[in-house]
Amino acid sequence: MHQVRRVVTGHDATGKAIVISDGAPPLVHTNPLRPGYISTDLWRTQGMPVEIHATPADTTPGPRRQLPTKTGTVMRINYLEPEPESVRKLDAAAAQKVFSAGGNAGASTYADNGRHPMMHRTETVDYAIVLEGEVTMILDDSEVVLKAGEVVVQCGTNHAWANRSDKPCAIAFILIDGQFDADLRGQLK
Repeated sequence: MHQVRRVVTGHDATGKAIVISDGAPPLVHTNPLRPGYISTDLWRTQGMPVEIHATPADTTPGPRRQLPTKTGTVMRINYLEPEPESVRKLDAAAAQKVFSAGGNAGASTYADNGRHPMMHRTETVDYAIVLEGEVTMILDDSEVVLKAGEVVVQCGTNHAWANRSDKPCAIAFILIDGQFDADLRGQLK
């Protein structure tokens, strides 16, 4: 299993910067319906501006949530093995079950767009940073291959991630709660 080290800083009683935790994050999510997928939640915030405490409590325990809370953020690293044929062959109902098991039943758009079973849309702005390997970002009518060191700013678009290479891929995501403007909302299915 792909291990992530998380270091969290804070302050001692005198205000001096210190490390308050160093090790594996407590929430690592796998999905038996999506072989080779590991998602490690690193941190969540609950609103803006973020209230900073001397010794912040871990914000990741609890049930799996794909999305941030209203005005919140989520930071995670996803690890994708090369995509198995079984994922590419999922029907719309099975794809919906994968998203339900991942904590966001409403995100799946595969029934509307048959390009890939993992097609989904979230009302977030996502910063995606490819850490290792390569991944294909699938959009409604196009695809982009991204390699280590490359970045995507995903602005609420319909998309899927597919590892079509023969090596694992790791991607860091920072999801920021958003809201579609009225004109765009009217155009979306």
